[in-house]
Amino acid sequence: MHQRQLTRQPQGHILTNVGVWSRDGGWIVYDVRSDPAGSVFDGTRIERVSAHTGDVEILYESQDGACCGVATCSPADDRVVFIHGPERPTPNWQYAPYHRRGVIVDASRPGAGRNLDARDVTPPFTPGALRGGSHVHVFSGDGQWVSFTYEDHVLAELHAQRPSEAKLDDQGAAVDRTADADLNQRNVGVSVPAGPVAVPRTHPRNHDGEFFSVLVTRTSNRPQPGSDEIGRAEGDAWVGTAGYLRADGTRQRRAIAFLGDVLDARGRPLSEVFIVDLPDDLTRPGDAPLEGTSVRRPAPPAGVAQRRLTFTADRRHPGVAGPRHWVRSSPLGSRIAFLMRDQGGVVQLWTVSPNGGEPEQVTHNPFDVASAFSWHPQGTHIAYVGDGSVCLTTVASGGTRRLTPREPPESAPRPEACVFSPDGTRIAYVRPVFHGGRAYNQVFIVELA
Repeated sequence: MHQRQLTRQPQGHILTNVGVWSRDGGWIVYDVRSDPAGSVFDGTRIERVSAHTGDVEILYESQDGACCGVATCSPADDRVVFIHGPERPTPNWQYAPYHRRGVIVDASRPGAGRNLDARDVTPPFTPGALRGGSHVHVFSGDGQWVSFTYEDHVLAELHAQRPSEAKLDDQGAAVDRTADADLNQRNVGVSVPAGPVAVPRTHPRNHDGEFFSVLVTRTSNRPQPGSDEIGRAEGDAWVGTAGYLRADGTRQRRAIAFLGDVLDARGRPLSEVFIVDLPDDLTRPGDAPLEGTSVRRPAPPAGVAQRRLTFTADRRHPGVAGPRHWVRSSPLGSRIAFLMRDQGGVVQLWTVSPNGGEPEQVTHNPFDVASAFSWHPQGTHIAYVGDGSVCLTTVASGGTRRLTPREPPESAPRPEACVFSPDGTRIAYVRPVFHGGRAYNQVFIVELA
């Protein structure tokens, strides 16, 4: 095995947990946030580095006080999608989970960004437009649809409303519009190429988008203990490169697995694995408006079906656990991987079928899986960081081997990303390297052959 440092600039380099390789495996995209974990959203460039020469190209640079980051590539063409914060931020409109959007740039035309999702925060809202912010945009296996997580500006502002801003009834008393209003909860959404979506300029932060965007998960303001109701949806992943086979042998063409926050029968919070099956048409309303109302979240389209896959409340160590991670599906869609503690309390890789059933333990390591992870393109192995090294586990046997030497904590591979190349011969990751007395994240690859 051979590890190689690609970037060397004294600046931050942050990889997203998936989709960082160009479709031909020649380039790796990243952003330049200064915080090692990327928690501070202060980057202003999306760059890519050649996996062969180390040459760096700037794909996009934000302007007017905006920042950008969390870039992923299309598996079908040269598009890159990423988070874009607000231009000309003001005290009332700073970067926040509900004040961001997706932007697409084509690597053949650097700098020419186009809005993925539209925004309309003034009623009556526009179907296909969001009322808040999108985050961690990932192309589907065919490169046609884009998933994201979402938070709602309209509901966030409603619940932050000061008494002096409340509306008055006919007797002059303040009307509490929040009493029966939905909460601003994180959900999962999808953008589909059924646009463009044009919105009225009834708010200075409204904007058009190229794709038609909807929410596909359903959350509850107050999940009932012991039920499948969730108060948050995140950590999402497309299931398979072309969906998965249902138990009856038919194919579900598109589905998204995700982590949902539930309450056990005693009211204790835990995170479980869920799946949402998607119809071919996401533009048809279901039981409520796609665009939501002033007091209701946007509703999933007709034909969307949400199911719970794991039930771990009775385990010694219940719930999904370990470092922040996103569930990941095998390429064929037959298994969905996630992290959970074993009986001894060690964070291990587990998988579950998209059709449900008991989870299966994959790793049996004496150390925790310490990072986000990715599947080999053939579904045979999973790569991750553990015990200061990039590690590789054979899914069928559970056997694990180190791919890089064990490093001390100050120079060990970072936990945010460990991503296979499209041909499965290389793994991209980030490791701190000291330069001038200061540590900077740098992009590395380890070659398997």
